Amino acid sequence: MIAFLTGRVVDKKTSYALLDVSGVGYRLAMATGALAALPAVGDEVTIWTHLHVREDEISLFGFESEDEKQAFEQLITVSGVGPKVALSALSAMSADTIARAIAAEDDKLIATIPGVGKKTAQRIVLDLKDKFGSRELGTSSRASGPSAAAAEASDALLGMGFTSAEIAVALQDRSRDVGDTQAIIRFALKRLGTNR
Repeated sequence: MIAFLTGRVVDKKTSYALLDVSGVGYRLAMATGALAALPAVGDEVTIWTHLHVREDEISLFGFESEDEKQAFEQLITVSGVGPKVALSALSAMSADTIARAIAAEDDKLIATIPGVGKKTAQRIVLDLKDKFGSRELGTSSRASGPSAAAAEASDALLGMGFTSAEIAVALQDRSRDVGDTQAIIRFALKRLGTNR
C-alpha cells in the first residue's frame, strides 16, 4: 500500500491534484480544504494517501495530514459510506470537527454533510463513537466543555443561514481554550463576515 507520496505539484483542480513523483504522475482525489492547503504548482509537498481497490476501479486519495487520512479510513468502514461520501465529509468539515461531532453523538451535524442522510448519520455515530471518542477526546472532561460550546455555536450559526461547510472553515483555527459559546460565535462571524 502507498502510505504517502512526496513530489512536485503539477496541477490543482476542484476535486483532485496531480503530483509528479520522480517522473510518474499521480492523480489524487482530495477534500477541498486539503487542496487549498497545497503549495503552488511547481513546489514540492508530501501527501498522505489511501489506495482504494474495487473490482472495477483503483483510486488514490490524498490527505493533508495523517489525522485526515485516519478519519477517511474510519468513515469508509461504515456501511453505506463510500470513498466519495467520506471525501465529501472531509470537504464539508475538518477531521477534528467530524471526530468531535461523532464523540458528542451529534448526528444532526453529521447529517448536514452532502450525501449523508439521517439514517447514515446515525449509523456513523453508532459505529464510530468509540473509535473517534478515544482518538480525539480521550477521557479528559475538560474537552467536553469546548466541544459542547462549539456544537451550540454551530447550531446557532446554522440558524443564521450559514452552511456547515462555511461554519467548519470559520471554526478551524479557533483556539481550543475559547470555550464560551458566545465567544465562539463572535469569532466565527468575524471569519464569515457579518453580511447576514
